[in-house]
Amino acid sequence: MLVSPAWAQSGGGGGFGGMEQLLPLVLIFVVFYFLLIRPQQKKAKQHREMLGDLRRGDRIVTNGGLVGTITRVPNDAELIVEIADGVKVRVMRGMIAESMSKSGPVPKKSKSDDGDSDIDEADDGYEDQDVDDDVEDEKK
Repeated sequence: MLVSPAWAQSGGGGGFGGMEQLLPLVLIFVVFYFLLIRPQQKKAKQHREMLGDLRRGDRIVTNGGLVGTITRVPNDAELIVEIADGVKVRVMRGMIAESMSKSGPVPKKSKSDDGDSDIDEADDGYEDQDVDDDVEDEKK
């Protein structure tokens, strides 16, 4: 005869109750979690923290590739960014790709006798730093 008879498999044995079939799927999920899902969640968390820490005077890069300096933060969702001398654009906070430089912590608001805040004076120091660097370069 050319065809060999088929032998039926035994029904018993194993003892896991079909768990050995699910084990490879569970292992694949664990590998995907540690190699793909977890690092992506960490990166998203760092990006959210960076967006929350943006302050006036920080140099940023938008998702479109524009580089500028934050001049004003009108609300939680928008930033006013100066991309050239006198050219200011309104950018959504979520569209910031990275922060190139960090300014110091935001000074606490302290009211003086005339009612002005010290925040404006602290932010002016950011621009003066660039001027001081230019003066030092000219002396050399």
